[in-house]
Amino acid sequence: MSHPSLPTFDVREIPFSIRGSWLDLSPVIGLHRQVDDVHLVSHVNGMHAVLRLTPTIDGRRADATTRADAASLSWVVGESVVATAVFESTDVVRIAGAGSEFTLADAVEELTPFTGSYFFRDPLDGAHVFTSYETGRRYRVTSLSGSLVATGAEALGQSVRALAVSGDEWEIAIEQIDAAAPPYRTGEAFGEVRARVAGEFTDYLDAIAGWRTEATPAVARAAYVLWSATVAPAGFVTRESVLMSKHWMDKVWSWDHTFNALALAPGLPDAALDQFFAPFDHQDAAGAMPDSITHSEVLYNYVKPPIHGWAWAKLRTRLARPLTEDEMFAAYSRLSRWSRFWLDYRTAPGHNLPYYQHGNDSGWDNSTTFDHDRVIESPDLAAFLVVQLDVLADLADELGTGEGDAWRVERDRVQAALLRDLRDDEGFFAVGALTGTVSKRSSLLNLLPVLAADRLGSEVADRLAAGIAEHLTTWGPATQLVETPEYEDDGYWRGPIWAPSTMLIEEGLRRGGHLELADTINERFRALCETSGFAENFDARTGAGLRDRAYTWTASVYLVFAHEHALRTGGVDA
Repeated sequence: MSHPSLPTFDVREIPFSIRGSWLDLSPVIGLHRQVDDVHLVSHVNGMHAVLRLTPTIDGRRADATTRADAASLSWVVGESVVATAVFESTDVVRIAGAGSEFTLADAVEELTPFTGSYFFRDPLDGAHVFTSYETGRRYRVTSLSGSLVATGAEALGQSVRALAVSGDEWEIAIEQIDAAAPPYRTGEAFGEVRARVAGEFTDYLDAIAGWRTEATPAVARAAYVLWSATVAPAGFVTRESVLMSKHWMDKVWSWDHTFNALALAPGLPDAALDQFFAPFDHQDAAGAMPDSITHSEVLYNYVKPPIHGWAWAKLRTRLARPLTEDEMFAAYSRLSRWSRFWLDYRTAPGHNLPYYQHGNDSGWDNSTTFDHDRVIESPDLAAFLVVQLDVLADLADELGTGEGDAWRVERDRVQAALLRDLRDDEGFFAVGALTGTVSKRSSLLNLLPVLAADRLGSEVADRLAAGIAEHLTTWGPATQLVETPEYEDDGYWRGPIWAPSTMLIEEGLRRGGHLELADTINERFRALCETSGFAENFDARTGAGLRDRAYTWTASVYLVFAHEHALRTGGVDA
């Protein structure tokens, strides 16, 4: 299945990039920092704006707008397209124009011994090169046609460093390289590059969402968010991976990755498995997964919740091919070590329940559940571990390891403690692991045991569903009860709607038999994305997108919800 039209988008919300690249073109150049001009941004060694890309008239900035689709980005002055950019490859951007002037300038004009870019012309091939301290890479500009005028070559300290290209027809290539590379050569015309990239994206879209229909209008844009945020293996990223965003959230966090794997599974099973396993490549000696990985860092100061057993079981149902024995054993080994971390290193002596050390460990950084204590035994954590231990037990039986019953003993012990120690007539709560203080109860976090609803009994499942219904707004489940004093429209986990919590709740409601409420949440979240895009989170009352506006787990949850809704309603074949 293929659609001739490519998804279009506002580059101020979604960066322009391609699958595999660590580069993007965007006016978003830092944490909540958006400027007027599109920049070449690199995510090597962090997020760094390298070059400012600007249509100019007689050296002065022209007032331009931008148009973008999956294959090209254009600058428009008045009614005329004055320049167009395409990604020839993951490390090469080509920009072409006609009868206009275009300027590439160092994003930061000051060069110090440790910051900025040095600019020179290389005698070897005549190319102009910007060397960036921030990325540790070089950005080589080669003229393919037209004329180039350089300003500030070999300048030190404070100086304009720029290239102006012009001509009746002009074209340049910008490469991100290491210390050196052969002189730039291309065998493709500009239009051929655009057509090839359009085909590559369409193939990707058809692979992961060949089931799409007119009833799923945001699918192509969701697929583009994933495709364009994907990076090739480099640095600490050992496998092709989907970053959370090619804005400032340019990492793989150790729970976010599971939702992206689920979206990729039906059509790109190998990519889905790489996405699932990538953070596991950095498990430490205790079995802990890193908090996050990216090009140049692996962070262990926090962890993330053990949703991976649930995710693995769901991934298996969505994968387009059977798993190999090696893949099964790899999952079993990694999930076993991850579970032992929580049982051995995050369960206090004499206690039966694991604890978080901080809200960041839960992924719900500032949830009101953590207002009294940060070190807490939390019902969501216990329920996730119950589900994971259950998956491990079945996997052990399937693989013949002989460890299935041992995992079931651990599962039953944690489950019994969850129901006994973190629940009363009013529902679930957390307690301080050191103080025993009962937490606030108004966060949606306390209702996430619904993921284990099929194990907790109908009475518990019914109470959880009733609590979730109280959080439901026109757009979906708010992470904090709207009528409470702590609620904030843009309060991160103190109100806004998030994709992962929505998926975990929708799944748990189905497990507990509350299908109508699950269908309502599914429908409202899909409508939210179709109205407000794929933001990091959303205002629970207005539905407005908040924070990072091109977030991959949001796109992934939309894709999974849309696909599963189509399967349930007969819109596509299983």
